Amino acid sequence: MNLQGKAGIVTGAGRGIGRAVALLLAKEGASVVVNDPGFGRGGEATEEKPADAVVAEIQAFQGRASANYSSVADYAATGRMVAQCVDTYGKIDFVVNIAGMLRERMIWNMTEDDFDQVIAVHLKGNWNMCHHAIKVMRGARYGRIVNFSSDAFKGSVGQCNYAAAKAGIIGLTRSIAREAGRYGITANAMCPMAATRMTVNDGVIAGWKRRLERGLLTQAQYESRMAMPGPEFVAPMVAYLCTEESRDINGQLFHAERSMIHTYQFGEEARAIYKYDDGGMFSVNELIETVPASLMNGIPNVAPPDEQ
Repeated sequence: MNLQGKAGIVTGAGRGIGRAVALLLAKEGASVVVNDPGFGRGGEATEEKPADAVVAEIQAFQGRASANYSSVADYAATGRMVAQCVDTYGKIDFVVNIAGMLRERMIWNMTEDDFDQVIAVHLKGNWNMCHHAIKVMRGARYGRIVNFSSDAFKGSVGQCNYAAAKAGIIGLTRSIAREAGRYGITANAMCPMAATRMTVNDGVIAGWKRRLERGLLTQAQYESRMAMPGPEFVAPMVAYLCTEESRDINGQLFHAERSMIHTYQFGEEARAIYKYDDGGMFSVNELIETVPASLMNGIPNVAPPDEQ
């Protein structure tokens, strides 16, 4: 078992990807705090306690786990969650931040609360957990952070709040990697593709069909989404990033989908234009003439206007 003797927290672990990750970490020998407040897809309160069911599953194969029902958006509660892990298992070696919610509306229909709540759970929730956990990990000079972003960071129709949060998580992760790496702490991010209640339901499928009809999705993209694999395909890469063997992987972003895992490369110059005369300053007219044929040559408008 690759995580024997390790202990940590998985947020959003009551269902979907979080559940699959928590189960695999425990099977690999880790002691796991299974966090899930039981909220609905849109962040609404329910009477459900899915964390209890996952703890029972882990204990059924003699694994070690305990439940936590706090919201990651609560700064003080996340501090207590970290303390729970340390008090119960004597340490905290990893944090896997998966907890999330969705409030899907076009930007002109989105309310301030829709935006604030999604940012609070995804972006601030990740910061809360990392902030409290790393304060402990620094003393141990060891830690593994795995934050969950999404391919929505590229832009996602009807999800500008979610896309903004997920792009922010990438910046947060890369910053943590630079700040905490010297203490033996790594921070990496995952962009999963998996069928869960968050990603596939009747409303989501209807939205895909509309985008296909409008030409915003290709037939191949639509069929790929309809055949989306289960969350169990994401868990192995997460577990690997929690092991000691992943010590040199830091500040990276991974996509996991069925039999494929790939990386993203950031910070590399793609195309450039230069001006060496007149002090090096372009005029607007020069940019009007030059940019379409150079920087943007062959790059289409991602959403051209409808023809009337």
